[in-house]
Amino acid sequence: MANTARSTADAAGRKAEEGGRTGLVYAARGGYAARGIVYLVVGVLALMAAVRGFGGGGETTGARGAIQQIFSLPGGTWMVGAMAVGLFGFTLWRFVQGVADVDHHGADAKGLAVRAGMVGSGVVNGALAVYAASLVWTFAATMSGGGGGGAGGGSGGATAWLMGRTWGMWLIAAFGVVAWGVAVVLVIKAVKRKYRRNLDPRVAGEGWVDGIARFGLCAKALVLALIGSFLVLAGLSGDSSQAQQGLPAALTTLRQQPYGAWLLGLTAAGLVAFGIYGLVQARYRIIRQP
Repeated sequence: MANTARSTADAAGRKAEEGGRTGLVYAARGGYAARGIVYLVVGVLALMAAVRGFGGGGETTGARGAIQQIFSLPGGTWMVGAMAVGLFGFTLWRFVQGVADVDHHGADAKGLAVRAGMVGSGVVNGALAVYAASLVWTFAATMSGGGGGGAGGGSGGATAWLMGRTWGMWLIAAFGVVAWGVAVVLVIKAVKRKYRRNLDPRVAGEGWVDGIARFGLCAKALVLALIGSFLVLAGLSGDSSQAQQGLPAALTTLRQQPYGAWLLGLTAAGLVAFGIYGLVQARYRIIRQP
């Protein structure tokens, strides 16, 4: 009986991924793995900050900081290069999810909102991939004597430019509202276990997968809600510096609350769980074909 069930699950997975687009499957799986590793590092660093926070210190970091930490390790150039490739693949997969609707969210208001969120996720991960690639490029240029132009991003200038437009403030505030919406969707997905329908049936009902996925999704929802608040405040106040407050600022805000070290530690553990969930997706996510 167990062998029959396993064979049925294998057949379902193969059917969902058939169509000759093996490259898309590898791109998606590599992307989930790369994103998972980034969140693992962010969560571990935040956990360390929480522990140090009991003594009054500790710093938090975001996705770029996590990539910088990986880059500083022995062999970090190769690891970050591989992550850049993976994140570019994840960007492609997110666009396919959003535009081709491979997961069948539909064309009603709710479905379009979810698909737009996937495209937005693709843009964010694409920017992260460019940043990771720029670190490798700068290092390679330096080693070859070419100098290099530095790996810093220009998001601050872009944000200031956007805030200078008459419609820019409202657009940034709208991004914040979208972040709130995505946070709500993640909580609903965690509570109702909707993530199960996209996982291989062999693991979708496992208790350890449920625990990791639900904890991780709720932690990510919390930091997204905080980032959304920064964006809304930036749009309403016209302060471009608020719009640049991302994941590090969200974690720092948690640490500044009453019992902040505990709250930061709990959220950090959730981000570690989200990173592990990303690795689970890399292995067991059903990659449907357009």
